[in-house]
Amino acid sequence: MENIFTDEYFMKKALNEAEIAFEKGEIPVGAIIVINNTIIARSHNLTELLNDVTAHAEMQNITAAANYLGGKYLKDCTLYVTLEPCQMCAGALYWSQISKIVFGASDLQRGFQKMGTQLHPKTAVVHGVLADEAAELMKRFFVRKRK
Repeated sequence: MENIFTDEYFMKKALNEAEIAFEKGEIPVGAIIVINNTIIARSHNLTELLNDVTAHAEMQNITAAANYLGGKYLKDCTLYVTLEPCQMCAGALYWSQISKIVFGASDLQRGFQKMGTQLHPKTAVVHGVLADEAAELMKRFFVRKRK
């Protein structure tokens, strides 16, 4: 039997969260955290709604997943996020010791790679999963915002 729980499968769930952010007028970044093929956290950017610069999708997910697991470390968890994490989120992900990060579109200006932010040495990174879809949503958002 074919495993339906692929990186693409879960990234589509993160893209659904990004669409929700788009409809709310938030920068359309969505994220989920998965353990054992089960989604334990899901969110999207909430910086405008909460008037909080730290309310990125990843930050919301770290808190929700830690609460779900009953501990601060996210070992054996995977974060799926539509946009490469910024250095703030990468720092929080470092401390969470998350096992894997899968992101869609790269952020060539503010992403953790451009900024030189380190992740935990045991964190695996996969990039470019449904990157075109994630990038297109961002482009649509900023075209609409600038009108």
